Amino acid sequence: MAAFSSLTEKLQQAFKKLRGKGILSEKDVSEAVREVRLALLEADVNYKVVKEFIGKIRERAVGQEVMKSLTPAQQVVKIVSEEMTELMGGAKSSLVVADKPPTVIMLVGLQGAGKTTTAAKLARYFRNLGRRPLLVAADVYRPAAVQQLQSLGEKLKLPVFSMGEKVEPVNIVQGAVKRAQKEGYDQVIVDTAGRLHINEQLMEELKRMKETAEAHETLLVVDAMTGQDAVKVAEAFHEKLGLTGVILTKLDGDTRGGAALSVKAVTGCPIKFIGMGEKLEALEPFYPERMTSRILGMGDVLTLIEKAQSQVDKDKAKDLERKIRENQFNLEDFLEQLQQMKSVGSLENILEMLPGNAMGKQFKNLKIGEKDLIKTEAIIQSMTIQERNNPEILNGSRKKRIASGSGTRVQDVNRLLKQFAQARQLMRQMESSSRGATGKLSKKMKNKRFHFPLFR
Repeated sequence: MAAFSSLTEKLQQAFKKLRGKGILSEKDVSEAVREVRLALLEADVNYKVVKEFIGKIRERAVGQEVMKSLTPAQQVVKIVSEEMTELMGGAKSSLVVADKPPTVIMLVGLQGAGKTTTAAKLARYFRNLGRRPLLVAADVYRPAAVQQLQSLGEKLKLPVFSMGEKVEPVNIVQGAVKRAQKEGYDQVIVDTAGRLHINEQLMEELKRMKETAEAHETLLVVDAMTGQDAVKVAEAFHEKLGLTGVILTKLDGDTRGGAALSVKAVTGCPIKFIGMGEKLEALEPFYPERMTSRILGMGDVLTLIEKAQSQVDKDKAKDLERKIRENQFNLEDFLEQLQQMKSVGSLENILEMLPGNAMGKQFKNLKIGEKDLIKTEAIIQSMTIQERNNPEILNGSRKKRIASGSGTRVQDVNRLLKQFAQARQLMRQMESSSRGATGKLSKKMKNKRFHFPLFR
């Protein structure tokens, strides 16, 4: 299930009732605000945070701003959107960059929150920005923690500094900073030890490490799925260590969203990154405005475009655009688009970023799951070049041969051909309407043209 799905559904129901009325009374607005309040409490948002948030909504929503508006329902949604964005920090909070490298980033948190994997994800993120990160294996207590980080480093082809499991973590951090200064690394990302619960011994050790390394960022890695417990953990760590920010992991599995909506208001610490899956590329900078848009069911097209642009070959994009325009899009192209889409992220996360409008629903109706992608690849790869270019020639005997070669059934082949026909038709529709439909988005992207797998 998608992140925030439960909260999104309840909020959309509340707004739908408002849109069904032309003129809103104070009673209509109060009822909608009450439903928003219940939706937030059910989403495990901190009670005090909800009380303050609803107070601001009610104050603005029952005033002249809404009652005198020509589109009162839209004004209420706008107010909720603005206040929710402010609740989560208002604007993106960037990481500090040291005047004199290296920038030292310490990741702290409880055991099981995903610090080691997050350290690798963060290093990959910086490497893709042109930085030179050095991973530091300073968790000497959890069995195989050092080996896990080394394995991730090998996978990413990134260096990992380690002094084994019998050296004090403070000495490891000290050695890592010296190596970074000597060898020109501009980011030092420290994976620290966690416990199953917060204790004084852990905090004292982390304090010494922070002071020794003169850490520029102390980021708490916390599991979003623990809801209000995540906020309590953030409060405790901030009180003891003085956090500079939070990284929420497993947000893709958090259908409620309480931690994301509470942590900044309760602790004062901004969310700087979010983990949206297990893959090493599944780490995103946190944009409060974009997250609000996702929660309210409006999608997050800007993040989607940025992900796509980092993966897509521009020459191939232009060639695909020409093929769609000239009605030459074939199964070979379809396969390539599916493979590119897999490199951008899971299908569920991609569709979550689409606005909840008619176009988004058309994509969701294609119903291509993660397992279906693998099956689709096998079927297309079992076809001849001629069949991929001209799927119209696929008769019964050819379909049997393809099904046998791909380890699937003829029904699967027929289903793929139907999905391909839907995708081709949808792309033609989008091609013909894209000039007018992307006006506002084009301005936001400074008139850059973009391409995304399966659609543009």
